Amino acid sequence: MPVLDGKEIEIFFSEEDLPYEEEILRNPFSVKHWLRYIEHKKGAPKHEINLIYERALKELPGSFKLWYNYLKLRRSQIRGKCIIDPSYEDVNNCFERSLVFMHKMPRIWMDYCTFLTDQYKITATRKVFDSALRALPITQHHRIWPLYLKFLKKHDIPETAVRVFRRYLKLCPEDTEEYIDYLISIDKLDEAAVKLAQIVNNENFQSKHGKSNHQLWNELCELISKNPDKIHTLNVDAIIRGGLRRYTDQLGHLWNSLADYYVRSGLFERARDIYEEAIQTVTTVRDFTQVFDAYAQFEELSLSKKMEEIAKKSSPSEDEDIDLELRLARFEYLMERRLLLLNSVLLRQNPHNVAEWHKRVKLYEKKPHEIIDTYTEAVQTVDPKLAVGKLHTLWVGFAKFYESNDQIEDARMIFEKSTQVNYVKVDDLASVWCEWAEMEIRHENYEEALKLMQRATVLPSRKVAYHDENETVQMRLYKSLKVWSMYADLEESFGTYKSCKAVYDHIIDLKIATPQIIINYGLFLEEHNYFEEAFRAYEKGIALFKWPNVYDIWNTYLTKFLNRYGGTKLERERDLFEQCLEHCPPKFAKSIFLLYAKLEEEHGLARHAMSVYERATTAVLPGEMFEMFNIYIKKAAEIYGVPKTRQIYEKAIESLSEDHSREMCVRFAEMETRLGEIDRARAIYAHCSQMCDPRITADFWNTWKEFEVRHGNEDTMREMLRIKRSVQATYNTQVNMMSAQMLSSAAQAAGTISDLAPGMKDGMRMLEAKAAEMAVQNKGNIMFVRGETQGLKDSSDKVVNPDEIDIDEDEDSDNKEEDEDDNEIAPVEKKEIPAAVFGSLMAE
Repeated sequence: MPVLDGKEIEIFFSEEDLPYEEEILRNPFSVKHWLRYIEHKKGAPKHEINLIYERALKELPGSFKLWYNYLKLRRSQIRGKCIIDPSYEDVNNCFERSLVFMHKMPRIWMDYCTFLTDQYKITATRKVFDSALRALPITQHHRIWPLYLKFLKKHDIPETAVRVFRRYLKLCPEDTEEYIDYLISIDKLDEAAVKLAQIVNNENFQSKHGKSNHQLWNELCELISKNPDKIHTLNVDAIIRGGLRRYTDQLGHLWNSLADYYVRSGLFERARDIYEEAIQTVTTVRDFTQVFDAYAQFEELSLSKKMEEIAKKSSPSEDEDIDLELRLARFEYLMERRLLLLNSVLLRQNPHNVAEWHKRVKLYEKKPHEIIDTYTEAVQTVDPKLAVGKLHTLWVGFAKFYESNDQIEDARMIFEKSTQVNYVKVDDLASVWCEWAEMEIRHENYEEALKLMQRATVLPSRKVAYHDENETVQMRLYKSLKVWSMYADLEESFGTYKSCKAVYDHIIDLKIATPQIIINYGLFLEEHNYFEEAFRAYEKGIALFKWPNVYDIWNTYLTKFLNRYGGTKLERERDLFEQCLEHCPPKFAKSIFLLYAKLEEEHGLARHAMSVYERATTAVLPGEMFEMFNIYIKKAAEIYGVPKTRQIYEKAIESLSEDHSREMCVRFAEMETRLGEIDRARAIYAHCSQMCDPRITADFWNTWKEFEVRHGNEDTMREMLRIKRSVQATYNTQVNMMSAQMLSSAAQAAGTISDLAPGMKDGMRMLEAKAAEMAVQNKGNIMFVRGETQGLKDSSDKVVNPDEIDIDEDEDSDNKEEDEDDNEIAPVEKKEIPAAVFGSLMAE
């Protein structure tokens, strides 16, 4: 009887089994026949199938297929049973028997290890895993290790797991992070920190979790700083300081980590030293804020903890009170220093920032020794070529500090040193000299101030170009306009006429004068009654400058000359004006022409004045031409009378833009109407109508309509309406031409609108219909009068006009227009000829 799992089993064969048995007898070493037999018996009891497998494996012990299927079947047969059931041990024995022949098959080992892991047999499972690693080649180990590690993490066996992990890392060092996470989970932080430090120092290490070396370093710092009592192998201080040198963009976090390490270690004084060192060395505001906030929180917690301890005692000792006061004073001192410490950070960031040095001085207010030290350090530290801001303001502020404390000699010494600094710009050195002179003036040392300006403006030993950057600013100072301007002001105030005149002449000779300098020079000479000298100074300035810079000089020169001589030197004044206007741009011509015309009106001839006005109308900017024509017309009417303005009106209408020309036409027509020249006025209206689109300029057409109602008749009204329609058609045609260009491509392909739909109206027909509709709306009777001076008026009776035209209402509506406001006839009046017609001739 065959034996299965240590038990004898009887074999019973059915008639269906006989063919399979016969085949097996004939081919006992054929895997195919055994599998066919097993497939046939799959519905039989399990011991029968197992027995067939055992018989097959006895004949073919090296068949992986048979062993794999047999072991899989055996595992499925005990699924759901308790793990202490004896059948589990039978399956384990079956695995052991299979491994005698299948010890090189990783699949069998993996199934066996997984099966044992589920049985919670720790030692047996560990030994099987070790046997699998010994039996299999190293190229197959990567299939066993994940199961091994999973088994280690599943059970609380830290010592065994650590030893196995160390073996595993020899094969796969890239999985060190997994080992570190496991060590942290079992609270073996010392070895975890050592391993983390190793991978941080390994430049070739690539994190499987995508972490950068910087992130790993931060994890290390956090680990060692928060667990000082559990980490003994590493030198925490050295590690974090190494990070400070290596990762300069995370200084605040690293300093806080180092201080936190000493705080957790109970070394509070050492932690305080670390915080102080940190805020004295960080170079960014972000790092400073992180460190300062942590420092302040540390001091506050320390103070509050001490206060709680004292509060619990009924009678604290004197030493405890002193300690509490010390902690409180330390915390207050820290908060007071915040702005100063922040300023130090910014200065470490850029020691050449002048504005930050000034802020530092303000922070030391009422501390003179610290202010002096700060200024001294500032002027020694800031490099003129790298300075952000104006370096000379530091020297000036330093000197003013001594001045404010009545130490004038010390202030002079500072100014003297500041004049030797090699500034980047000449203007900085000039500002120092000017500030020095102003200090002397404030203390009424006027002679000393003049001597300083004289020193500053001394010519160098050799000729130097002002804009030559290769030369020092001291060599180029003699051409500084700021220094010369102050020198001239001092000479005007405290010097003599000759010395001041010499300074101004020197400025002009150096060719550094500005129009304002020339004007100041002229005013100075004028104050001393040297009028011709002043005029010569103006002429020198005019020779130096071109338009538009010379405008102010010309304006001052001409005004002063006119005020001085009036009309006594008329020809000279005319020559000056002509010289000025020769190259005068249109932008500045208006005021010059008006001044010129005023001269001719007051002291010259009227025709000369009119000539000047006429020239002005074409010489000024287009935007100012309308205003000049108005002035010209007004002056012509005053001098020659209104009729003389006709030529001016005509010229204005030709020269001006459409808007201004339209307004000028209306005014011209109104003038002719006042003079009784009705035909002339009507001709002007007709001329102006060519530039008046009826859709836009309704005011003009209303004005003409009112004119015709007052002064015209039926024919003139009809002519006006005809012109209006003609002008409107002209403008409509222009619009239609643009529209036609846009629609040309569509018209070529599809024909005109009327071609497509003969019943529809095209654009021209629609316009004609609209014009007819407007004419119907204007239908009515229009009462014409011959003029405003004709007709009789009676307050009680209707005014009778003998020349009234009776127009039949049935006539063509296009030739009629109704105006209800003009149904009453104007009164008969007699008017004298306006005096404006004669102008200034009437007085003669």
